[in-house]
Amino acid sequence: MTDPSLLSLEQLNAATVAEFTTWLDGTYEHSPWIAERAAARRPFVSLAALKRALVEVVRESGLEAQLGLIRAHPELAGKAMIARKLTAESSHEQGKAGLTDCTPEEFATLQQLNADYNAKFGFPFILAVRGPRGQGLGKAEIIATFARRLLNHPEFEQAEALRNIHRIAEIRLNEKFGFEPLLGQQVWDWCEQLARHSEQDDALTVTYLSPAHRACAAQIAHWMETECGFDQVEIDAVGNVVGLYHGSDSAAPRLLTGSHYDTVRNGGKYDGRLGIFVPMACVRELNAQGRRLPFGIEVVAFAEEEGQRYPATFLGSGALVGQFDPAWLDQADGAGITMRDAMVQAGLPATLEAIAALARDPAQYLGFVEVHIEQGPVLNGLDLPLGIVSSINGSRRYLGQISGQASHAGTTPMALRRDAASAAAELLLFLEQRAAQVPDLVGTIGLLEVPNGSVNVVPGCCCFSLDIRATTDAVRDACAADTLAELQRICERRGVSYSLRETLCAAAAPSAPAWQARWEQAVAALGLPLLRLPSGAGHDAMKLHDILPQAMLFVRGLNAGISHNPLESTSCDDAELAVLAFQQLLELTAKDTA
Repeated sequence: MTDPSLLSLEQLNAATVAEFTTWLDGTYEHSPWIAERAAARRPFVSLAALKRALVEVVRESGLEAQLGLIRAHPELAGKAMIARKLTAESSHEQGKAGLTDCTPEEFATLQQLNADYNAKFGFPFILAVRGPRGQGLGKAEIIATFARRLLNHPEFEQAEALRNIHRIAEIRLNEKFGFEPLLGQQVWDWCEQLARHSEQDDALTVTYLSPAHRACAAQIAHWMETECGFDQVEIDAVGNVVGLYHGSDSAAPRLLTGSHYDTVRNGGKYDGRLGIFVPMACVRELNAQGRRLPFGIEVVAFAEEEGQRYPATFLGSGALVGQFDPAWLDQADGAGITMRDAMVQAGLPATLEAIAALARDPAQYLGFVEVHIEQGPVLNGLDLPLGIVSSINGSRRYLGQISGQASHAGTTPMALRRDAASAAAELLLFLEQRAAQVPDLVGTIGLLEVPNGSVNVVPGCCCFSLDIRATTDAVRDACAADTLAELQRICERRGVSYSLRETLCAAAAPSAPAWQARWEQAVAALGLPLLRLPSGAGHDAMKLHDILPQAMLFVRGLNAGISHNPLESTSCDDAELAVLAFQQLLELTAKDTA
C-alpha cells in the first residue's frame, strides 16, 4: 500500500506553484524560493530530474542568493542545536551523526572549529553529515573533514558548501518520496567490504598477487557466484576474475565489461572497483527476474592496471588482447620476487601458453563498456552525477636530465651561471602555457629533482619528467614536438645540455560512436543533462580498444573528484544512477541486437 504521506512526481507535476513549494518545504534550509523557481521547470520525468532542476536554480541564482542559502544553515553542534532551535530536518541529521551527544572535548573542538571557520569564510561550515551512504558520518570523520576544509581557498569552499547543501537536499528528497537507492547501496557496500583486504592496516593498498589481492579476487568470485547468479565464474591465468552470464542463446555474442581491482598504494575504494560492481548489480537483477538478454554479459575484474608491484601496467586487460609481454614474467618486485614466482605462489600456471590462451576473439563480442569514477573535478564542479566519455587521452611520457655546472651560490654572478634547475623551470612554464592554448590538451612536469642539491649551490643537475596528453594523437604529438624543441633552445641559450628518453607512448582511444550514443541515450532516459568529456587517465578500455569498439561512463567523485587518495568517494545515489544507466544500456543493446 502506498504511504499517503509520501510525494510522487505525478503530484508535483500537477500541483500549483504554492502546493509545489509547500510540499518541498524543508528540502533546502529556510529557502522556499528554490522550490518556487524550480516549479517552472516541470514536468519532471524522474526524481533525478527534479534534483537537477533544484541544483540549476541555485547555480543560476547569483552569489548573494547562494551566500544567503549557505548562511541559512545552522552550525554543526552550534548555538541553534544547544537552544533546540534547529529545523526538524537538521535536528534529525545532526542527531543521526551523534552531534547531539558529544563529549566535552569533542564539543569544545567543534566550537573552536566553528569560530575559526566563520572568521575565515564568513559563513557556517556545511557538511552533509548523513554521508555518502546516508546512514551518518562518525564524529571523528566530521571533525577531520572540518579541519581539512579550513585549509581551502574561500571561493572553492563556497562551492564545496553548496555541494554539501545539494547532498543534504538529495537525502531529504529521498525521504519525502520514500526512495532508497538500494542498487547504489549494494554497489557502495561491495566497494567498502572489498576495501577490508589491504596490505596496510592504515591505508588501502592492493598490488598484484599479494595476499590482499588474492583475497579480493576470491571475494569478488564469491559474490559473483552466490549473490549475483553468474553461470560461470573463474580466476584466469593472470588473476582476472571472470564472470559469465549467458544470453538467451548461450552461443550468442557477449558484451564485455569490467574494470580493475588492484589499487595504487594508499589509494581509494572506488577507482576501478566501481566498474566491476555496477555490472555485477545489473546481472544480479537480471538473475532475480529470471531474465536472459539476446547476448551474454561477461564481467571481468582485471587483476592489474596500476603497475604498482611490477612495471607491467594493464597486465590484466592486456592479456585479453594478446599483449602480454613475455619479459614481464622475469621482472622482480622490491623484495626480489619475480612475477613468475608470484604467479606460482598464487596457484596460477605461470606459463606463456596459458596466458596466451586468454586472448579474446573479437568476433564473439559486441563491444566493451566500462563504468569508472571520474578521477577528476569536472562532474563534481558542475554538480552532475554522470558524464559520457568521448575519448581516452593519448599520452607520451619522458624522463630527462639537464646538466649544467654546480657552483657557489654566493660567488657565481647571475650572468655566468649554468643553472640546470632554472632551465627545467623555464621548460615547465613553457609546457604549462603551451598546453593551456588547446582544449583537452594537458601537460605536466610532475617530477622535478635536484640530486644532492644544497641551499648554497647553483644546481648543476636537474632530473625531470614530461607527461603530455590529448584526445587525439596529432594534438599530443604537436605539443610534444614543440616542447622538445623548446627544451633544446633553452639549453642552448643557457649553456647546459640535456638527455631525454621516452618511457610511454599510448594512443588515444576515441569512444565508438554507437556505444557512446547508447550511453547518451541511457543518461538522457534518467532525466539528466548530457555532458561529454575526455578521460585524462588511462583505463582498461584503452587496451580493449585495440580489438573492440569501446565507450565509457564516468561517475561523479566527491571531495572535488579526488582519486588515488583515501578521500576518494562517491555517493550511493550516484552509484544508483550508474546502475540504472547501465541497465538502460543493456536494454538498448538488446533492442539493437534482437
